[in-house]
This record gives sequence, C-alpha cells and structure tokens, in this order.
Amino acid sequence: MKVFIGADHRGFDFKSKIVKILEDQGHQVVDVGTDNNKESCDYPLFAYKVATSVARSRNAKGILVCMSGIGQAIAANKIKGAYAALCYNVESAKFSRLHNNANILVLGAKSVRQRELNSIIEIWLNTEFEGGRHKRRFEMVKRIEQGLDIK
Repeated sequence: MKVFIGADHRGFDFKSKIVKILEDQGHQVVDVGTDNNKESCDYPLFAYKVATSVARSRNAKGILVCMSGIGQAIAANKIKGAYAALCYNVESAKFSRLHNNANILVLGAKSVRQRELNSIIEIWLNTEFEGGRHKRRFEMVKRIEQGLDIK
C-alpha cells in the first residue's frame, strides 16, 4: 500500500520509527518531511502535503505525527476528501477505520506508547471500513464537507 507520511520537528523521531515499520511491512512510503528534529517547522505544511496527496489518491493512506497530534488532525481535516483520525491506542485506530473510514492516521509522539506502535499501524492499515450503518453516517460527513444539509 502507498502511505504518505509527514511530521513536524516534534514528531520527526517518531516518524522515523514509523517509516521503518512501514517499510518492513512492505509498504511504499512517501515521506513529505520534515527531515530533521533540529529546526522548528510548521505542522500545517506537512498536514497539507499528506492530506492533499491522500485525497487525490485512490487507495493511498496517510500518517501524520506531531507532539500531540491535535494540530495535524485539525489541519488535515480542512482538506476535502481527507478524513484524519487522532488515535492513541489499538482500539481507537481500529474503530477509526472500521466505523469512520479514516484515511489518515494521526499520532501524538508524546501520547502513543512505543510498545503499541507496531500494532496500531498494522491494525489501522489492515482494518477495512465496515459500511452498513456507518456508511450512512460517513455519507452524512461527506455532505457536511460539501456544505449540504443533513437530516
């Protein structure tokens, strides 16, 4: 699977670990930056790059990292077609895909336990959207995204 990944300076070290995990699992990784943890940089730039890339791609997914994950999630969700979920454990990662059809996983480098990282990524990438009643709800989210009313 093609996975776009980005992080700011506070998420760089965590991102480096994630890239290794993804490559070890055989995924095609597109790293949009940052390339160091020494220089302060602005998280919206990386959220924009990952979110627009995922929204334009048919089957790609994205992963974003910053200190808390909150800023990346807010910025990524401004892009039409990007459905970013801030996840902090295996269960939240699973249900972000199963029920919410998230196409971008957002992680907080300071809030995710390193020992759970492999499992979070594997579960998130391998869980399919369940559909059913969740499809109806997801369609409502897309209507909101288009500026349409929902009932």
